[in-house]
Formats: sequence, C-alpha cells, structure tokens
Amino acid sequence: MSSSEIFHIEEPLLEFAHKQLEEHPKDGLYLYGPVNQAQHSQTLRFGCIGTGTGLDLLTDFGVRASGYIPPFKEDVAHHAAFPGIEAAFGMRWPDEPSAQIKVSESKVQKTIRITNRHEAIKKTVDIYADAIRDYLKKDADVTPDFWYVVIPDEVFQWGRPKMAPPVSDRTQGEALLGQRAAQALLNSPSMFAADNEEAELQLYDLNFHNQLKARLLSDTPVQIIRERTLRGFLAPKEEQHKHSVQDPATIAWNLCTASYYKSSGPPWRLKDIRDGVCYVGIVFKKDPTDAAKGNACCGAQLFLQSGEGLVFRGAVGPWYSKHLRQFHLSREKAKELMALVCEAYTEKHGEPPKEIFIHGRTRFNNAEWEGFLDGASEGSKVVGIRIRPTDALKLFRLAKQPPVRGTCLAVHQRMAYLWTKGYVPRFNTYPGFETPNPISVNIDWGEAEIDQVAKDILALTKVNFNGCNFADGLPVTLKFADAIGEILTAAPNLEGAPLPFKFYI
Repeated sequence: MSSSEIFHIEEPLLEFAHKQLEEHPKDGLYLYGPVNQAQHSQTLRFGCIGTGTGLDLLTDFGVRASGYIPPFKEDVAHHAAFPGIEAAFGMRWPDEPSAQIKVSESKVQKTIRITNRHEAIKKTVDIYADAIRDYLKKDADVTPDFWYVVIPDEVFQWGRPKMAPPVSDRTQGEALLGQRAAQALLNSPSMFAADNEEAELQLYDLNFHNQLKARLLSDTPVQIIRERTLRGFLAPKEEQHKHSVQDPATIAWNLCTASYYKSSGPPWRLKDIRDGVCYVGIVFKKDPTDAAKGNACCGAQLFLQSGEGLVFRGAVGPWYSKHLRQFHLSREKAKELMALVCEAYTEKHGEPPKEIFIHGRTRFNNAEWEGFLDGASEGSKVVGIRIRPTDALKLFRLAKQPPVRGTCLAVHQRMAYLWTKGYVPRFNTYPGFETPNPISVNIDWGEAEIDQVAKDILALTKVNFNGCNFADGLPVTLKFADAIGEILTAAPNLEGAPLPFKFYI
C-alpha cells in the first residue's frame, strides 16, 4: 500500500437465521430471525424484581412488546418498526415470569435517601441482591436465565456518584464514620470489628447499576430497567416527550435484543470471520477497593466464530505513571494476562489462536510487549493496536453529507484514520448531529496489514448486543472493556473465572 491512500471499506455483513445476510441488525431480525433460532418459538424465561408499580409496568411492557409497534417517524429510514418479540426473535413473552419478587417501595425510598451515600447505595443494592440470592438458593422448579430489575426513578436519580437528595429529604442511617476516618481505618484497621465493617462501606462504588451487577456476577445476569423508561414506552405518543426516553419501537428493539442475548446467546454474527483470530481490548480503572489506591487492568476478549465474549480482570497494582500520564503493566502481569487469553481461547476452540490482536488506548511499552510474547501460545502471532478517537483530522465531501462510514485514510503502512461514524447509504443520511471524527489506528507492535486491521475494527463496531444499533463508534473490544471495568471495580472481592459478556451488559 502506498502512503496517504484513501479508500472505502464496505459495510460488514451480519449473518442471521438460514445463513441470510444483512447490514442492519433490525433488518436481519425482522426478515429472518436470530442466527441460531430454534425451529419453534420458545418462551422467554426470566425472573423479575421490583416494587408493585414496577412489576405492573413490566407486565404491560410484555403485552405491548408482543405486538407490532410503529416507528417513531414513518418515512425516516433509521427509525424502524418493531414487529413484536416473537416475530423478531422467535421468543414468546410468558404469561407469568419464572420468578417474581416484590420489594417494598417505601423501604427503597427510605434507604436510597440515607445521608451517608455509601451506606445508602449499598443497602439499596442489598434489598435487590439479597432477595435474588435467597430465591436462587431455594430448590426452585425453574431457574431464570436472567432477571429484570425494575428500579424506581429515585434509585436511578440518587444512585449515582455526586448525586444526593436534598438535605431536608434525607434519612439517618447507621453509619457514623466520616469519609476520612473510614479511609484511615481501611489503611490501618481498628481493634473494633464494628468500626472496620462500617469503614468497608467505602469499598462499594457510588453507582447502584454497577454495584448491583458486580455483586450478582457469580449468581445471575441482570437487566436493569427504570420505571421511567417503561412509563415512557407505554405513554401515548403525544405524551412520550414528557418522560425523556427513547421512542417505544427503539426501546423494544434494544431491551428485547439484550434479553434474547442473556437468555439464548448472540442474535447475529459477523459473516466474514478469519479462522483462528482473537481480539482483546484492555483498559485500566481506578480500584477503590484497594487500600493502596491501585488500578485494575480489565479486558474484553471476543470470539468471532460464535459472537460470544469473555471478561477478565487482571491484578490491581501501581500501573499509572504520573510522569507519562499512562497506564502500563509489568512484564510479569502482561505475561499472565496473555496466558489467560490463550487458555480461554483454547478451551473454547480446542486449539490456540493463530492471531491475537490486542487493542488499547495507549502504546504498549517494551515490558508489556515482551510479557505478551512470553505468555502467548507457541505459534500464535501477536499484534498490538492503539485505537483512539481524535479530532486531529477533518474530512469533507463535496456533497452535503459527511464522509461515508467506512472511509479510511491510510497515512502509511502502520497508521490510518478510520471513520466508524458517518453517512450510511442504508439510511440515506448521517444518523448523527456534529461532523463525525475518525478514530486513529496504529499498529505499534507486530506485523499486520493496515487495511485488514481497519476492516476488522469496523466489523467489531457491529457486535454490541446491548441494543440493536446499526453500529457503534468504537470496536466492542474497547467499548465493553470500558463498561466492564466500571463493574469490576464496583465492589470488593470480585474474584473468579472469566465470565461471558452477558453478565456485564
């Protein structure tokens, strides 16, 4: 390839039932159904937990999502009708859930308003997590594939960092230690167990969503839904704007796609899959559960043959360099991480990967690279890729529309700019607002063709099963690694084998 060459990568195709191919997930599901769809419709098997109001809203959602929902705008290509959950996914909404737990609305409202925010959020999570665990410990006839957790608007509003109810609306809890005193006890424990237990509240993240998922990782996947979302979904069209949520067809597509994935597996997969290729995204997150304020290395590993993925958490350590303002693993830990990747791939496919592409946001240093090579299976080719959104370059067309998604400017053989957002011919428009920026792609280590690397990255923007979007702006390796990193550092003692994506999204 010559330097400064611009070319276009065709939109990656997705495979659905009967080996049918489409660009857009909604088209493929609407016309053909999921890639591994059973011959006969099955019933969605889920548990649900919420207040009486929340459970009623979820029931009403199921009734409406079982039928046709018109698009928000009839004549706009990127607004699609929802044909009903059985028509799109071959899954029936049950007459009754596999399990149902009602929580006290007054107790939830009181608990989320506790003055100490760490106590408030942990105890609110306790209400839901303990009830689900208690149910799963029983010898139930049917174990749900996943749980819907329907939360009141107050839990969403006050269950986030830097958010708290007005002072006049708060309730007194049991925790008396201030934040500084609690942090001091984490570094130097007291002889009194009660003080240490109270200090440990600081180890739980101030985010209800992330903490609940983190604490149920070893138990079950969960799908968290706001009551407000369901109210907006069920509201008449002329009142939907009052709820500040997506339109009903979009909500149904996204929620049912995530639900199908958590119960039955990936609803689609990429058509053009190179044999023996493994992709890994690596991010670093500050870990408040570590008294020395270390950083956790978190990763997302994708198996394209099945469309499934695994999540892993590396060791917590002093990976951040104030001088370089970057995160880097030691050679030993990089070796351990790569060995984990190869072991998981071999267990899944029966043989080691032929090629391993490691995606990160910063350039891997020499120690990391040597560690990756040390831990790789014999015969596995390793390539280190740096991927970052950038506004360093703008590209304009003579037409009114911005660059076509898939446009790639190869600056040289090891660096390119790739437009993962832009004009989409399928929609005859650019489904965005501001002029799209590219992502920069650098092959920092190893050998690979820049056009093939860019093609792979574009394809990896189309396998996010947390919704039913045409594509994302980042490959799923980095997008998921970011999201799961927030969950993996949301509660203490999160150890164990790597888990599938469905536990995190």
